[in-house]
Amino acid sequence: MGFMDKIVGGGQSRSTEEYVELDLDDAAHASSEAGMHVHIAEIDGQAAAIDIKDAVYDGDIVIADITRLRTKDSTTEHIVDELRQVAKEVDGDIVLKGDDQIIITPTGVGISREKLGR
Repeated sequence: MGFMDKIVGGGQSRSTEEYVELDLDDAAHASSEAGMHVHIAEIDGQAAAIDIKDAVYDGDIVIADITRLRTKDSTTEHIVDELRQVAKEVDGDIVLKGDDQIIITPTGVGISREKLGR
């Protein structure tokens, strides 16, 4: 596995231990002082949606893998509607990235619909 594969993964689900921390000066100190965090989540049911909603209400960004949900399932539609409502309530943003990820942001954080580096 190459260096970039370790960092971004090959489209596979990763555990917390599989993320590679890049060395930054005082990275631990900067992380503890950060006002906003980016969370990586996997939505496989209603419980995961609750954790995601809490994180967004707390002012954090969530990138959620939705590959474990069935695309035409009513539970999936309900979860996506709940997350859409949270983004609306906090004046944040929500987008579906491809078929497998949802990005939800808190108050004042918008998501560009244009890709960088065309």
